[in-house]
Amino acid sequence: MATLNEILTRPGVRPLVAKDAERLIEEEVDAKGLTGLPIKAAYKIVKAVKPGFIPEVIDHLIEDFAKALDPMFQDAVTAKTPIDAFFGSRAGQAAEALLSITDARAMKAKNPMVKGTYDKLRPSAKKHVESAIPRVSRMLAKHASNG
Repeated sequence: MATLNEILTRPGVRPLVAKDAERLIEEEVDAKGLTGLPIKAAYKIVKAVKPGFIPEVIDHLIEDFAKALDPMFQDAVTAKTPIDAFFGSRAGQAAEALLSITDARAMKAKNPMVKGTYDKLRPSAKKHVESAIPRVSRMLAKHASNG
């Protein structure tokens, strides 16, 4: 059985995954209401500080995210449960797996603005990442079914 990393990083697939992930982030940020104003502002700042930063970060994180989510992905496949349903019922676990990667990266960040912005947003990050899990799992299911 292929790993999630093998599926998402196949030649020709990786750029599609990166584009889908960027679109997913844009949709999540756009969907935030008034309570999401700090996220919207931070996202706008990060995009302005370094154009192309978001796609670059996504590309660098694909393997790490895939490896972090692979145990859940393998469990879903083994259980013959649709990926989106499996991840949806374990949104907190999936969010923690993803945040463990960004937490580690943020600790190593050299750009003080990026690090400071992450530190300010981190306390509320889990609920926001959990709310994104349905979109994430649909994206994973899409690429897994094409492989």
